[in-house]
Amino acid sequence: MATTHTKPRLHNAMWPGIVGKGPDTPEPFIDLDTMLDMTAAAEVDGVKFDGVDLFMSEPHTSIDSTDDDLKVLAEKLQKRNLVAGSFVAPVWGGLGGGSAMGDESEVRKFLEQVRKASVIGRKMTALGVRPSGVIRIDSAVGPDDWYSDPKGSTSKIAKTFREAGKIAEGEGQRLAAEGEICWAGMHGWDHMLHLLEEVNMPKTVGFQADMAHTMLYTLGYNSPESRLVKTNDGEKPDKAEIVEALKKVTNALRPWTFDFHVAQNDGTVKGQGSHDKTGRHCAADDPNGLMNIVEVAGLWMRDASGTPTKAFEHICWDGCMFTNEVMTNPQTWNKILATMIEVRNAHGWD
Repeated sequence: MATTHTKPRLHNAMWPGIVGKGPDTPEPFIDLDTMLDMTAAAEVDGVKFDGVDLFMSEPHTSIDSTDDDLKVLAEKLQKRNLVAGSFVAPVWGGLGGGSAMGDESEVRKFLEQVRKASVIGRKMTALGVRPSGVIRIDSAVGPDDWYSDPKGSTSKIAKTFREAGKIAEGEGQRLAAEGEICWAGMHGWDHMLHLLEEVNMPKTVGFQADMAHTMLYTLGYNSPESRLVKTNDGEKPDKAEIVEALKKVTNALRPWTFDFHVAQNDGTVKGQGSHDKTGRHCAADDPNGLMNIVEVAGLWMRDASGTPTKAFEHICWDGCMFTNEVMTNPQTWNKILATMIEVRNAHGWD
């Protein structure tokens, strides 16, 4: 496969080795070294992944990593010819954080996790292994409580995000809120937009678009009032209707988008272990996938006139909750890399 562009860089997410896995699931964690090795080994006609996006949580990378720990991490990346990109801040209660619309104690814990992740981001850049990337956040609370007071709940989350944005700015970082149907105030595309507008820090607090999650926005999971694609019970959504609906979603959220995940979805939701039900990531070549990955990626990577936005220094593949059997098959990563190259060929630049 010929590669026609050099930008954006191609990254692979490391958190699928953790998310939806562990002692409370049938799937054990996949350690970071193994995830890095599989990423570094993937190759398509001489093209390899450029880097990885990381989860700042055990058993991969502790949010309380010391300077020596970070040097070891940097060395692991360098010896595999990889760089780091965006980091997931562990803002949830079970990992030391708290609800962004919770009480003072919970919000303080949320903000402290953002601070720690931002400091690690700054330090990894100083070590020469993180040329770009954001700190990924969400509201760390489900949508059910949000509905008791939608306006007030969004205002609470926005206040927390503004405080988090100021912390990130102090460390030279930007925050990106990932639009997933399982997070309060972010569970519908229109609610997500309203939240970002209320935060009103467009240079610091933006959106992280994951194709598997944003496709579910069009189907109204967890937010029926936001639904754009109409289907009867048991009826498979029409792919053409999804694309038309995604044009509305992307036109609204693209100007806010700092970070982008390439992914596939078959129109279902999935939860596993401690992870809430959210967009189900499918293999790049899954015959049940409802999106033409290259076409839909273009809705995020090009503006309304069709011009590449060049908004992302790197794009990342996200395949959360794949089985370990799939994840440890080298062909899985070669197919994913081939898809990423196709996306860059179609919508990249030099």
